[in-house]
Amino acid sequence: MKKLVVSALALTLISFASVQAQTTEKSESHATHQATTQKEGKEEKVAVKPEDLPEGIKKTIKGEEFTGWTVKKAYLVTEEGNKQYYELQVAKGKESARVKLDKDGNNVG
Repeated sequence: MKKLVVSALALTLISFASVQAQTTEKSESHATHQATTQKEGKEEKVAVKPEDLPEGIKKTIKGEEFTGWTVKKAYLVTEEGNKQYYELQVAKGKESARVKLDKDGNNVG
């Protein structure tokens, strides 16, 4: 009988510890995912709505080179030395790509 009670208590404690660990992981993941500003190395990314992109970029996206592609996500990236460019995640059907453009719509990377 003692072994049964001890086993049940041990199982309960292990289950409780497991639930706590999962809750902590989800909370940290959720907080990281919700951030609109990210720092990677020495660059900072700020989410930008595709409709809020500069006119130069909108003109490039509407051009012949991007026919059929749509902007899924966009970020304003500021590198060390205040160099800025826009990083766009674009998609066409099942294809996807990442494009780096300056504010005038010129390819920078």
